[in-house]
Amino acid sequence: MELLQKLIAIRGTSGDESEIKNYIKAYVMENLGNWKVQPEIIDGDGFQDALILVFGKPRTAIFAHTDTIGFTVGYNNQLIKIGGPVIQEGLALVGSDSSGEIETELMVIENEVGQTFYKCVYDRVIDRGTPLSFKPNFRNETHSISTPYLDNRLGVWSALRVAENLEDGAIVFSTYEEHGGGSVGFLGKYLLEKHNIKQALISDITWVTDGVQHGKGVAISMRDQGIPRRVFLNKIIAIAKDSKIPYQLEVESAGGSDGTMLQKTSLPFDWCFIGAPENNVHSPDETVYKNDINAMVAMYELLMLEL
Repeated sequence: MELLQKLIAIRGTSGDESEIKNYIKAYVMENLGNWKVQPEIIDGDGFQDALILVFGKPRTAIFAHTDTIGFTVGYNNQLIKIGGPVIQEGLALVGSDSSGEIETELMVIENEVGQTFYKCVYDRVIDRGTPLSFKPNFRNETHSISTPYLDNRLGVWSALRVAENLEDGAIVFSTYEEHGGGSVGFLGKYLLEKHNIKQALISDITWVTDGVQHGKGVAISMRDQGIPRRVFLNKIIAIAKDSKIPYQLEVESAGGSDGTMLQKTSLPFDWCFIGAPENNVHSPDETVYKNDINAMVAMYELLMLEL
C-alpha cells in the first residue's frame, strides 16, 4: 500500500493535476523495465495534464481519473466547492499559495436569511483562487483502508498494478472528472484514430448502497446516470460469471464517471464502470475493503485479456 499512500498524499483537485500527472509518469519511467511489456508513453502538447500508456496491440482502454474534489479559495477566505466534497465543521484542509504552505479548517457560516457559506479559518488572507484539499490521513487496517481520496487514487493504483503484466491495451490517466469532465473527449478521439480502440473500462470507485456492499467483490455497474450499451455489458458479465473473482452488480439512478462523459461525445465507444465500493464518499474517511481491492485488480487483468 506504499504506492497508494504516496498517490493520495499528492494534491490534485480538478484543474490542478500537473503534480499528480508528473508523479505517475516518473513512477512509470522508473518501473516499466520490470513490466511484461514496455508501453509507449503519450503526453505533452495537446494532452494537457493527461497521460496515456499504450501496450502492444490494444483493443481496450482503462480510464482512471487523477483529479480529486476539494475547494477553491474565493474572496476573504470564502470556500467554493470543487465537485461534491462533504461539508463538515472543522475538516482539516491543506494547500499552498504565494506565501507558503497552508493548513486550515473549514468553517460553516449561516446568515440571518438562512444562506450557508463556507470559509477557512486562517491567520491571514489566502491568495484567491488557491485550491485546498482534505489533509491526508492514511489508515491501513487489517481488512480495510480509510483515507481521503480513494476516489480515485485507488483507481489509478489499480490501473498501475494491471500495467505490470498487461500485454495488449491502453491505460488513460484523465483529468477534470470530479468537476464535469473535460479530457476524455480528446483522449478517446486519439485512441480511436491512432489505435482503433472503441472499448473502455472505467477504473473508478463506487458507493456502498443497499445493493452494493463491502466485502462482496468489485462492482460492475449496469447503469448510473449513464447507461452502457447492453451488448458490451452482457459480454463483461459473462466473463465475470465464468471467473472465480467475486463481483456484484450495481444499478443506480445517479452518479457519473469518465464513462458518462465518453457517452456524451460523438465517439462510438462502448464503456463500463468497474470499481470497488466505498462508504463515506467524498470525505476524509473514505473506506474500501482490501478483498474488494484485490477483486478489482483481478477483474481488470481478466477483462483486458478477454475483451
